[in-house]
Amino acid sequence: MTRIFGIAPGLEEMETLARAALAHLPEQFAAHLGHVVLSVEDFADETLLREMEIEDPFELTGVYEGLPLHLKSIDRSGDMPDRIRLFRMPILSEWIDRGDETLEHLIAHVLIHEVGHHFGLSDETMHLLEEEAR
Repeated sequence: MTRIFGIAPGLEEMETLARAALAHLPEQFAAHLGHVVLSVEDFADETLLREMEIEDPFELTGVYEGLPLHLKSIDRSGDMPDRIRLFRMPILSEWIDRGDETLEHLIAHVLIHEVGHHFGLSDETMHLLEEEAR
């Protein structure tokens, strides 16, 4: 993405990029994401940061909130919908710090990480898969 210096993408543009990344997921994954709510916010709220024991809001680029697929059952009705929240300012900060990849690639990376949680993968498993893919 070519960007004029000094102009950062807003929430709507970041959401558009995230939805484009979702649209490129293989069908076997995308088929299980239809009810997952996607939102982009500037930062995680204080409650979430406290729950995750994160002091610096720039340390959290995204979060999956919900019950992983392998734990869902017919007995669990009335739960809030699963959601993936991406945090614009931490993503932009990481993008600037890295300097070696496109914003689209970083957004896709964060989104896919959160999608992995929806499928029940741990952070450790996702890191191992990423290493194997290199």
